[in-house]
Amino acid sequence: MSISTLPYFVKWIIVGTLIGVVAAVAALTFIYALELCQKFFLEQIVGVELPRPVGEGGLGNYTLTSERLWLLPVATGLGGLLSGLLVYGLAPEAEGHGTDAAINAYHRLRGRIRRRVPFVKLVASAVTIGSGGSAGREGPTAQLSAGLGSIIADILRLNDDDRRIVTMVAAGAGIGTIFKAPIGGALFAAEVLYKRDVESEVLFPALVAAIVGYAIYGAITGFTPVFGEVPAHFDVRQLPLFALLGLVSGAVAYVYVKVFYYFHDRFKSWHTSPYVKPLVGGLAVGALGIVAPQILGVGYGWVSLLIQESPSAFYSPILPAVLLIALLPLLKILATSLTVGSGGSGGVFAPGLVIGAFVGYDMYLVFKTLFPSLAPNAAPFIVVGMLSLFGAASKAPLATAIMVVEMTGSYDLLPAAIIAVAVARLVSGEDSLYRSQVPTRRDSPAHLEEYHVPLLMEMKVADCALDKEPVVKHDDDVKKAVTIMTTRSMSALPVVDDYGNFLGAVYLFELLGKSGRVGKYARKIPHVSPESSLLEALQVIGQTGLTWAPVVDDGKLIGVLTLQSINRAYTQRLGKGKSGVQ
Repeated sequence: MSISTLPYFVKWIIVGTLIGVVAAVAALTFIYALELCQKFFLEQIVGVELPRPVGEGGLGNYTLTSERLWLLPVATGLGGLLSGLLVYGLAPEAEGHGTDAAINAYHRLRGRIRRRVPFVKLVASAVTIGSGGSAGREGPTAQLSAGLGSIIADILRLNDDDRRIVTMVAAGAGIGTIFKAPIGGALFAAEVLYKRDVESEVLFPALVAAIVGYAIYGAITGFTPVFGEVPAHFDVRQLPLFALLGLVSGAVAYVYVKVFYYFHDRFKSWHTSPYVKPLVGGLAVGALGIVAPQILGVGYGWVSLLIQESPSAFYSPILPAVLLIALLPLLKILATSLTVGSGGSGGVFAPGLVIGAFVGYDMYLVFKTLFPSLAPNAAPFIVVGMLSLFGAASKAPLATAIMVVEMTGSYDLLPAAIIAVAVARLVSGEDSLYRSQVPTRRDSPAHLEEYHVPLLMEMKVADCALDKEPVVKHDDDVKKAVTIMTTRSMSALPVVDDYGNFLGAVYLFELLGKSGRVGKYARKIPHVSPESSLLEALQVIGQTGLTWAPVVDDGKLIGVLTLQSINRAYTQRLGKGKSGVQ
């Protein structure tokens, strides 16, 4: 009997437990690899030890000392170079922040991840973060766990629907395990797939996997929350202040996303060796780290110091404390954009929380000046700043709120957290740190069959707007096609000859590591004509596993029909009431 045929709860208790064990092993392996890299790059080369959060042995009497701080660019630059060599030499899809790759695998790749990816991601991320790069450990853990989940799905011979679920269940379990926040991690896996929806099929198995992973991980590392038990209580009179904090956090979240992808896209379009780009990003981050050491690494230790209002949190060999406190949110955004945007391997979740903590502390100082009786201590504003900023930037406000209160033990702050994150989500707009997200379930290739079939049989491809780009010619270089696909988060491109005749498509996973002309790797795929029904178009999209269908008229490619275009035309027709369908 196949596992896919077992009753729902039986199947996912078995598979979820297995994934939880794997997630715990993945998180532990990554943590130990990261500590090893930190000892080499930062402690041996630079002579500095970054602060640790309370839940990992951090203390309030920490003081940063080093006579070789000027060597930081050497450590971060070397880390960037080694990471680039690993990623671009072995598995280019392991670059960046990891969680987005898991989301993309769910929506567009049927949950399939190349087997080498998790192992490359493990080493490359440990090197990037361990050398001082500004990045988080949740993204690498998510992609590492998701990649191992894909291997489990191969071994168990799961069908495509179950395979997709396994990918996100593993990612959520990895995040919940390493953050010691199993409920938040499971919710994050279900919520982060969409900007305005939740994947209910992921939730139960993700809870099973995350709790198992957390139990194993905590038994070895301890069950103390990452930031300890934060004494963060609030007065109901403070709610307007938290709403205002949400407003500011939402604005900074918007800036975070825009700046991050500005650097990401500029590095992508820079015509130089991909091995050089993480080196340049690392050198720049090292230079920033000399000015503001708080931007280095994951940053949770600095947040613990902030919560304790320790003077050590504001150390800088160059900047006065007042100026440093004001600039830290922007400096952390810049450092993360340079580290991950240049092609370094690491997450954007932890930096988002750290940026939010800096914003929360800055707003606390403002409130303390204006309303001293309503701002007796910084902890509540730091915690709410963390969750509201990243909840807005990730478009996963509920999961982030639960996860942060798990990381701080501050459940009393939930009312304030929900108000702040709701305001922040509204202010931040629709741009997300995770470009592979889609608006709702109906926009995902994984749920094509949920479209209303009768109306789709009536509507034609000609009723929809077609995208004319991107497309490659048969004699274009493979590197050009790979660059286009990685920049636009696409898994395939249509190929034409010099006269515009449709030849087929090239897939990203088949071009990685290859050279030569695109035409050599073109694969024939089904296409539609302007007179084809939208149902036929969706069937072609389902057969190819892509998010678009080539539209061919008289042998020539006239454009591609995307799921977004189908959704717009479908929604518009429903609004006009022409179909008579209820």
